[in-house]
Amino acid sequence: MSLQAPLLPAVALSLVLVVLALTGLSHAQLQPKASVLDFSASLGNLLPSLSRPANSSRIFYGVMFDAGSTGTRIHVYTFIQKDPEELPVLDNEMFHSIKPGLSAYADIPEMGGYTVRQLLKVAKKTVPQLDWKRTPLVLKATAGLRLLPPEKAQALLEQDVFDESPFFVPDDSVSIMDGTNEGILAWVTVNFLTGHLYAETRKTVGILDLGGGSTQITFLPKSKKTIVSSPADYIARFDMFNSTYELYTHRPPFIIILLLYATGLEWRVFKSSCLPKKFREEWSFGGLTYTVSGIPDGYAGYKLCYQEVLKVVKGIVHQPYELKNTCVLYAFSYYFDRAVDAGLIDGTQGGMLEVRDFKKGAKEVCNKMSKYRPVSPFLCMDMTYITCLLKDGFGFKENTVLQLTKKVNNVETSWALGAMFKHFQNLKIH
Repeated sequence: MSLQAPLLPAVALSLVLVVLALTGLSHAQLQPKASVLDFSASLGNLLPSLSRPANSSRIFYGVMFDAGSTGTRIHVYTFIQKDPEELPVLDNEMFHSIKPGLSAYADIPEMGGYTVRQLLKVAKKTVPQLDWKRTPLVLKATAGLRLLPPEKAQALLEQDVFDESPFFVPDDSVSIMDGTNEGILAWVTVNFLTGHLYAETRKTVGILDLGGGSTQITFLPKSKKTIVSSPADYIARFDMFNSTYELYTHRPPFIIILLLYATGLEWRVFKSSCLPKKFREEWSFGGLTYTVSGIPDGYAGYKLCYQEVLKVVKGIVHQPYELKNTCVLYAFSYYFDRAVDAGLIDGTQGGMLEVRDFKKGAKEVCNKMSKYRPVSPFLCMDMTYITCLLKDGFGFKENTVLQLTKKVNNVETSWALGAMFKHFQNLKIH
């Protein structure tokens, strides 16, 4: 795979796979539990502890690598445990990222190891040297590596980068994350940062995440009917922060299914009315190279593009009971990025949008492709995909309000913080 090959944006990838396939085919419970919230104490049981006054707050750190489809990110968290019977306080997050993602180095895994080494320098600069040996370091890979041939994914994960590091690296620290857990752990992150994971509250927010090769929707149902009427594998129970949670979490499957189908196509050429007519480009994903282009002698625009997406999205994405009138929903990752690109929200502040705003933005972008091509030739495809996924996939009303955000309290909204808590507490999801 060439390092110079462009990486297709996440939502564009989804639609490309959709059309590739089509061309070949005519109430929630929170129960108190007697567990300990003092994460720093649990670390002290595993590692040599530093001497501190008995009545002082404990400071501890965690390093999480997010090896995603379009980039590798490092999150270095600083926590303060003021009271062993209360949740730890997240004092700071140091964040940095590098593009492209590890999957771009499927044929040269040593280069993947090099990018991780560069990010590891951020951790060394952030965590005091005296704390290195007691600071856990974790790497979780997501859809980019899940979609690679197993032997290539394993070669990328078996680089000796972490073995050479001065941090605490248990045997299970480097792995490919199950896709379902992404949604659950992102839900933990957002609800922790918004203050909803405390004993005195029963209100939570739902999350919508759209990444480099997958999408998730996760929320805490208010009605038992949602749980009973949903497929069994869409309901996840787990214990965390002295409570038991029963979540609805769904990762629409067609992205992976259609990728598997597309890998069997010898020609791997994709043409779409969602792309500018004169656009043509090669890109690589999952170890394969595709040619994508507009339709030079055909038509382009919102209506035709929407029809392409609708053929696959409608009737395939599960619509849970109560979702249309459910809790506040936070949307991030590519939902946020594409809303910024389309001029719907400010890139620093974020904002609140209704589903109809994405539809209006998609029409604007698709019907004026030449104007928005310098932003991204895939923007029409991306915005149309998001609109169709929200309306005809998940079944949201056009006036459903989404909170678009990249950070909450200056911390990245992703699954990474939730995964750090999972590592600290040995969270069991079942």
